[in-house]
Amino acid sequence: MTQPGAAVQPAREISDQKSEPANLVERMNNLYDHIAKRAFEIFDGDGRPLGRDLAHWLQAELELLHPLHIELLESPEALHLHAEVPGFKAEQLNINVEPQRVTITGERESKEESKTQKVIYSETCSNQILRVIDLPAPVDIDKAKATLKDGRLDLDLPKAAPAKTVKVETKV
Repeated sequence: MTQPGAAVQPAREISDQKSEPANLVERMNNLYDHIAKRAFEIFDGDGRPLGRDLAHWLQAELELLHPLHIELLESPEALHLHAEVPGFKAEQLNINVEPQRVTITGERESKEESKTQKVIYSETCSNQILRVIDLPAPVDIDKAKATLKDGRLDLDLPKAAPAKTVKVETKV
């Protein structure tokens, strides 16, 4: 359907790559393990104080998950979602479109750390993203389109046709 190397793919094709529930559960468990490991590293580096576990956990989440900056626009015919995903390629993103929800996940390879130097401070973006957006109106998932260009993901989500109401007459 799409040309090789093209950044535009129907959202349906992108979402079918890894949409199996077992794979999602496995990815969530791996993510949980990474956050727990980093939270312990922060706890250990902070002198192991008691009562700061939530702060350490939240700091680990912030370091490991890239917060997506999202803008959701609505017109009478469609919803338009714009998300900033700098440094991610189309093949590293998994977009799952449901009638009233969009899930964006992604993972890219991390850079090799130096064996001779210790990182003291870093402000790089995370190598993983996870975002679930509840939509204000049902969309037609078969007509959804995704475009990735210069670190900006654009989703065009045409609204689903409203259900027709039919008056049923009863016979006596």
